[in-house]
Amino acid sequence: MESPLVSIITVNYKQAQVTCELLDSIAKLSYPNLEVIVVDNAQPDDDTQLYRQHFEKVVVINKTENLGFAGGNNEGIKAAQGEYVFLLNNDTEIKGGTIETLLNCFTSPSVGAVSPVIKYFDAPDTIQFAGFTEINKLTGRNELIKSRPQPTGTVLTPYFHGAAVMIPRFVIEQCGLMPEDYFLYYEELDWSRMFREAGFELKVCMDAEILHKESISTGKNSPLKVYYQTRNRIYFMKRQKGQRNTAFLLFFLLLSSPKNILSHLLKSEFKHFRAFTKGVWDALILRKTGFVRV
Repeated sequence: MESPLVSIITVNYKQAQVTCELLDSIAKLSYPNLEVIVVDNAQPDDDTQLYRQHFEKVVVINKTENLGFAGGNNEGIKAAQGEYVFLLNNDTEIKGGTIETLLNCFTSPSVGAVSPVIKYFDAPDTIQFAGFTEINKLTGRNELIKSRPQPTGTVLTPYFHGAAVMIPRFVIEQCGLMPEDYFLYYEELDWSRMFREAGFELKVCMDAEILHKESISTGKNSPLKVYYQTRNRIYFMKRQKGQRNTAFLLFFLLLSSPKNILSHLLKSEFKHFRAFTKGVWDALILRKTGFVRV
């Protein structure tokens, strides 16, 4: 049976040891036709030799600026040679057989992307992701599905998970690269929307799993995370078609914002308060993109 070339792409940002742990797990895979690309964001030096101690043939792309999640992955996609690309967070670890199992899910040209089930690294019996719900038109939020809808096979999902997703090259060529305006968070939701509007199905494979060390880059409740999730939630909703924008903005400004501001102030989370208000301002007024210090 033919084994198509699969390009695993991961983005590193000042976490060389975490990335090396991912490379160690990739090195244990038996799949015979892999290309592995590390995009090193905001990297003043070249850590290629370090990475090659963990995966000998790794391709390293050093970028002096921080391109963010989307920009970094896009650099890897542009350099990749594979028939399939497999975007994999650097704070994940992969199990044997995952590549083969995901490839078997592409049973039709209409399948545009497949994510595995994602479990927590520190609690490997607990599911973090087995699909998404639709974005609520009023709140601009959705939910992770945290239990298997079925024991085996694939299920449809409105959005794939950016921490781990396999995509055929021809789908990216048809739909375009990941939107870079977001920099961090919500970009894979918008990319998923682009795939669906082009007529592709998005799936989660119940038979494949990866382990995720969640939020190592930004912290579980960091001001940086608050800023980007706030700004990009608004930006995402502004980009959607239909009448949802006005209803969402009224909900956000009249209900959600006062609630969040009061919560941060009552908890004396003043950095989080500033990050939230700056996120709202940038989304509604300044429309900044890229990395922003908060």
